[in-house]
Amino acid sequence: MTEDEGMHHPDVKLPVGLFQDLEVLRAEVARLSGQVRELTEASGAGEAFAADADAVAGAGVDGGEGEEEQFPPFILLLDPPQYDAELRALIEWVEGVLVPGYLAEPSADARWCHLWFEHPVAVARLHALWLAWQELTDPATCGYTGPSVWHRDHLDPCLRELRPSTGPFAGCTKGEHQVDHRMPGLVPSAWSRTDD
Repeated sequence: MTEDEGMHHPDVKLPVGLFQDLEVLRAEVARLSGQVRELTEASGAGEAFAADADAVAGAGVDGGEGEEEQFPPFILLLDPPQYDAELRALIEWVEGVLVPGYLAEPSADARWCHLWFEHPVAVARLHALWLAWQELTDPATCGYTGPSVWHRDHLDPCLRELRPSTGPFAGCTKGEHQVDHRMPGLVPSAWSRTDD
């Protein structure tokens, strides 16, 4: 008795092309699986790769034990050389993308400071906005709905916090700049990292 003899199949008419498409897909999956197997065996990482792939596919977590995940740094926690590099990149994005694309002329109800990078609250919020933009505008990580999510969940709330008359730019008007709260010289202990 063959495998199909003992099973009841419903009488459904399917297009012949569907079976051909399925066979083409099966052949392609088999071919790609063979290529992956060959490449992993050739590199000597076959078993380790398979274990990592199973862990990623099964659990949706990072690819192995002992491997520390890399996350973008929160800008206010960086020390001067790294902070300066991150701030330069942030300034380039804010001035090149955000300001011309999303900010209208400042007004009493929608403030903006041309020296926004001297306002720590603005730097922190804009940096978080930029990190989200990097992730949510890449279809490989977020699909096609990422930009919509970025606008709704990140851009709009950020601008609502930064631009009102009571926000961090409250003392800044055209031609004037005022920063009431500068960063403290000593970082609070909850933010500092110890290398014990």
